[in-house]
Amino acid sequence: MSPKYKPVALVDCNNFYVSCERVFNPALLNRPVLVLSNNDGCVVAASDEAKQLGIERGVPVFEIRDLIKKHGVEVWSSNYTLYGSMSHRVMSTLEEMVPEIERYSIDEAFCWLPGFDPAKLDKQAVKIRKTVGQYTGIPVSVGVSLTKTLAKVANRQAKKNPEFKDAGVCNLTTFSQPEIDQLLSEVKVSDIWGIGRRRAEFLQQHGVFTAYEFKEMPDRWLQKNLTITGLRTAWELRGIPCIKPEFSPPAKKSIITSRGFGRPIESLEELTEAVTAYVSRLAEKLRRQHSVASRMEIFIHTSHFARQGERYANAARLRLPQPTSYTPELVKHARRALELIYRPGFQYQKAGVMVMDLVPESARQLNLWGEGEGGPETIERNRQLMVAVDGLNMQMGQSTVRLGPVGTKQTWGMRREKLSNRYTTRWDELLEVS
Repeated sequence: MSPKYKPVALVDCNNFYVSCERVFNPALLNRPVLVLSNNDGCVVAASDEAKQLGIERGVPVFEIRDLIKKHGVEVWSSNYTLYGSMSHRVMSTLEEMVPEIERYSIDEAFCWLPGFDPAKLDKQAVKIRKTVGQYTGIPVSVGVSLTKTLAKVANRQAKKNPEFKDAGVCNLTTFSQPEIDQLLSEVKVSDIWGIGRRRAEFLQQHGVFTAYEFKEMPDRWLQKNLTITGLRTAWELRGIPCIKPEFSPPAKKSIITSRGFGRPIESLEELTEAVTAYVSRLAEKLRRQHSVASRMEIFIHTSHFARQGERYANAARLRLPQPTSYTPELVKHARRALELIYRPGFQYQKAGVMVMDLVPESARQLNLWGEGEGGPETIERNRQLMVAVDGLNMQMGQSTVRLGPVGTKQTWGMRREKLSNRYTTRWDELLEVS
């Protein structure tokens, strides 16, 4: 291993949603388990036992009802509150063990291991795996290498390859180059991190089917056909770090919140409740990254499978008078936009809100005259109000404090008939032991 490169470990939670359910319900261990998407429509996570039955992610539930009944498959609705809380526990555990960590997704993190003796990396990876399991109950796999892309390859081996699966660790820094090349020759080009479906199809059309064949392609050809991004991926597979760590992820340039309804809704009143709830959630995300929005889009549509004449879809995009993250202000404009595109007599299946042209809160341009709604005093008062509201909702639970138009019953909400308790965030839903 070259001494100038820091080894990086990719820590990935195994079947994360399923594992979260199993932590608080041990009866699910060693049984086929599925976690469903919004409105319990499709499979978004499946245990190894369920995969062995031929159940894949993305399959609609109605297509596998007989299979579920025949094999006694456990089915659960997505519990995003629980999964987010458990993710925080996993990441906090990793941050206590390694000096540098990049949270890549809800169930993955890159951990840089500078100063560790390469000969001891196996022990360090095993320690990470055991500690996360002990502290959180979530099983993880660990892939170690010199680049993020190779760490992804190593992690996949730790999960799938029987040679490494029992230990849950694959450390490529101990492999010779011929051994790594052999491993890459067994990895499909479509499984390379950063190579999407279209690029994979393009590469296959040009006779490139494996990760080894991809990394051996000429640099000029790669840059011409796959841009500098594809070239960097090839270099990473050659063991040359090109993808820098992102310890502080860049602020998003746009944010969207949308949901399908638990049942079709027709009234403007219910649509207003839903849009208000979505805007409120979106505004929280804006404030969390200290951004304000300059433009907004509202969209609604009926089912894509509705009969001709019963389908309707529309959207309204508007520029806000001034960039803002103040919930009441965003809701005011969203409601006006909704009234413009709403048409009675249709059964709406989904609505959504998107904000664009985001700028840092500190760079917001104030009202020309420095007074009124755009004045600094009003902006500061609104900011303090939102800080108080966000703080209460963080302590007491999401939507504890909310705008009146959100409503209290929300019968249009997502259908989640098999929802587990929010064991880690709600006092009234704590695990009971008898």
